Amino acid sequence: GYAPRRISPTSRTSTPVCRAAAASMPKNSRVLALFDVDGTLTEPRKTVSPETLSFLATLREKIAIGVVGGSDLVKQKEQLGDSPSLFDWCFAENGLLAHKDGVVIGQTSLVQHLGRAARTCRPHTAPHVLRLLPAAAGEENLKRLINWVLAYFAQLDIPVKRGTFVEFRQGMLNVSPIGRNCSREERNEFEKFDLANKVRETMVARMKEEFADLKLTFSIGGQISFDVFPEGWDKTFCLQYLPHADFDEIHFFGDKTFVGGNDYEIFTSPRTVGHSIDDADPMTTLKKLSTLFDLPCPPSLTPPAAH
Repeated sequence: GYAPRRISPTSRTSTPVCRAAAASMPKNSRVLALFDVDGTLTEPRKTVSPETLSFLATLREKIAIGVVGGSDLVKQKEQLGDSPSLFDWCFAENGLLAHKDGVVIGQTSLVQHLGRAARTCRPHTAPHVLRLLPAAAGEENLKRLINWVLAYFAQLDIPVKRGTFVEFRQGMLNVSPIGRNCSREERNEFEKFDLANKVRETMVARMKEEFADLKLTFSIGGQISFDVFPEGWDKTFCLQYLPHADFDEIHFFGDKTFVGGNDYEIFTSPRTVGHSIDDADPMTTLKKLSTLFDLPCPPSLTPPAAH
């Protein structure tokens, strides 16, 4: 079991904040460890190690555990396995698809938001037309977004372009200048090129101006892409499913905790105690957990290519 120590909800720390109590204590579900996926539980776009899964299973006997990723559930399962059953709380696409104890408890879509945005942007539209807007105008705004992105990419000069430049998900668009079909080597090379030339950062700045009326957030994450989703639909979106009264502590672990990173908002939320995995190494995550919750840490993790 795990006995929490009261700590300021606004504190940001990577040092030990509390210790485990006697091993005989029952599971303390009022303490939650919530994890990002890439660079936290796995190496980017690679599968989780068996040692990490074993460690998480042991941790789950002491406290509640959860996962919140930007990818859809299919991709999350490719990396983690059957995530809804492996975690007490499982959030795909930042919580737009939410599971508790393996059961779906919430689902939201991007098209619905874009339809509502159209209504607020057209106060003088005739009433009979407004009745059509939630569905029809949502698709209209989605097409506007995608067409702009594709036109931008047509003029973008980068060393390599592949395929799947825009991926539509339940609650967001994932936009990749190189294309998600690139190889591992091409992915790594683009990341270096992007850091030097600010490809994604520049594009995001342009889109913020172009689509200011749609109330969207642009979040750079991973190596090759960025996410586009409604304001407030970052990873803090999942916190609505975690009632204040049910938790004493929510520990969040993520690697993209810098301003503009897709872990920043939940890392700095007053509801969480944030732990930054600055080196994007899953072993660093386990070492922090080992210190926090008094669990033995595996000496090493099986390399991704071997599992």
